[in-house]
Amino acid sequence: MPEQLEERIALLVAEVGRLKDKVESNSFSKPWWERIAGTFADNPAYNEAMQLAREYRESLRLNSTEQSED
Repeated sequence: MPEQLEERIALLVAEVGRLKDKVESNSFSKPWWERIAGTFADNPAYNEAMQLAREYRESLRLNSTEQSED
């Protein structure tokens, strides 16, 4: 039984080492948000989503202002 545990631990240690190597090799010098910047440039669906979000935020501000006046 102890041999089986030692064998399993050795396999886990090796797997952790492989995973650490994989993570370290995938590290980038730029943050994720800089790597995707410009991905949606000139995309009509993205532009529409941004417009709808802007309108929604403005409606929240208007509702908040109206409620504070009451």
